[in-house]
Amino acid sequence: MKLLLVEDEQKTSDYLRHGLSEQGYTVDVARTGSDGRRLALEREYDVIVLDVMLPGEDGFSVLRGIRARKQTPVIMLTARDLVDDRVHGLREGADDYLSKPFSFLELVARLEALTRRGRPQEATHLVIDDLQLDLLGRKAQRAGVRLDLTAKEFALLSLLARRQGQILSKATITEQVWDMSFDSNTNVVEVAIRRLRAKVDDPFARKLIHTNRGMGYVLEVRPEEAG
Repeated sequence: MKLLLVEDEQKTSDYLRHGLSEQGYTVDVARTGSDGRRLALEREYDVIVLDVMLPGEDGFSVLRGIRARKQTPVIMLTARDLVDDRVHGLREGADDYLSKPFSFLELVARLEALTRRGRPQEATHLVIDDLQLDLLGRKAQRAGVRLDLTAKEFALLSLLARRQGQILSKATITEQVWDMSFDSNTNVVEVAIRRLRAKVDDPFARKLIHTNRGMGYVLEVRPEEAG
């Protein structure tokens, strides 16, 4: 899932970015209100974490700009715990409000709740042959055996599973999983696919992750391998 964090305190933003990345989020960071508004409007995010106290344009103003064009779920962060501030944020269109200091685990729980509400049409569980994915719990199992995946491996597998049957190019994968432009000189995708296959395919007779040479990778049950 892609998340935009708008937070001017570097220590806080670095901590949250690291922690959320470990939870499987792809995180963009903006340190000013104007940069946050620009990114929120130019790119697509599953959820936005928006601080109130920002240099220049404050969080309330940024939220108004976002709500004029998009309904991306937004959770606001603030050091101020005044009822009037919370009411102001909610009336401007915030979906949730969290006062500093806060528990990181509470933030993660609230983010999960927001993304569930923000994307009700999306399945939270995917089943492909004997492979099962719990997208909210970030768990995967095959033939009843739990797969021990890293955050990036789960992000890669869930991308392939959500786009089942579609060939995904290396460029698409690097953009969606690593949030960076594809570099033909790096083998990050090949290495990640190889490691994922070692866990998802190698212990099992039927293979689900396939390579289409010159095109990319696809997760599907092929007729010759169907049981």
